[in-house]
Amino acid sequence: MSDTAVDGALRLSSVCAGYGGRPVIGQLTLSAILPGTITAIVGPNGAGKSTLLRAVAGFVPAQGGIALGPDDLLAMRPARRAGRIGFMPQALPAGIALSVLETVIGALKTADRAEPQAATEARAVAVLERLGILHLALEPLDRLSGGQRQIASLAQAIAREPRLLLLDEPTSALDLRHQLSVIKTVRRLADDGCIVLIVLHDLAFAARWSDNIVVLDGGALDGEGPPAAVVTPAMLRRVYGIHARVERCSAGSIQIMTDDLATA
Repeated sequence: MSDTAVDGALRLSSVCAGYGGRPVIGQLTLSAILPGTITAIVGPNGAGKSTLLRAVAGFVPAQGGIALGPDDLLAMRPARRAGRIGFMPQALPAGIALSVLETVIGALKTADRAEPQAATEARAVAVLERLGILHLALEPLDRLSGGQRQIASLAQAIAREPRLLLLDEPTSALDLRHQLSVIKTVRRLADDGCIVLIVLHDLAFAARWSDNIVVLDGGALDGEGPPAAVVTPAMLRRVYGIHARVERCSAGSIQIMTDDLATA
């Protein structure tokens, strides 16, 4: 592990976050999340997964410590933070008549940097081409299918080449081919040094593609670590309330077979 990777880590310490005075995340501390890794955030509905992502992005009031390398994200002004963080929400707002290309250009302009318009447009086109949706560049966002909107949202999130990429259920509306395409793109970004935090409901998918898993339950940390250490029958019974078997397929990937509901 290099000193550079450690120095550029994301650190969360005693983080509290919520909405309108209602706490959702309480005193959450995680191990340092290193550049070049994908960390999946999992847990049942209402566990605080999306709230945690939004708190790191600066969209939800938070207290405690959230630092990216030497930078205090909670103290950073929004434009500067936008140059370091890419955020993909669960769904884009409805009624956006801008074209896909215009939304990516807009995302590039929110960062704290100045460049000629032609350079911004060229970077936006390159992102759409990378994700295989250049043919949708001039389509209005509100005319796209759910899956197409998700990939367009990912384009906005990665356009600025962020140091930290936050993805909230990025594959939920995608077919199997596009799920694989998106997660392989995310894996390449991580391999290039980006830190990726990704909220996922599919535990087997999370175990297959992430380096580490964080399990939230009721706004608190239940466990964290490599997938094989975290995804266990005991965790599934405790957190999800199910009896399940965790086994390896012929290729070595973790598979989860649900047997029954766990009774009190």
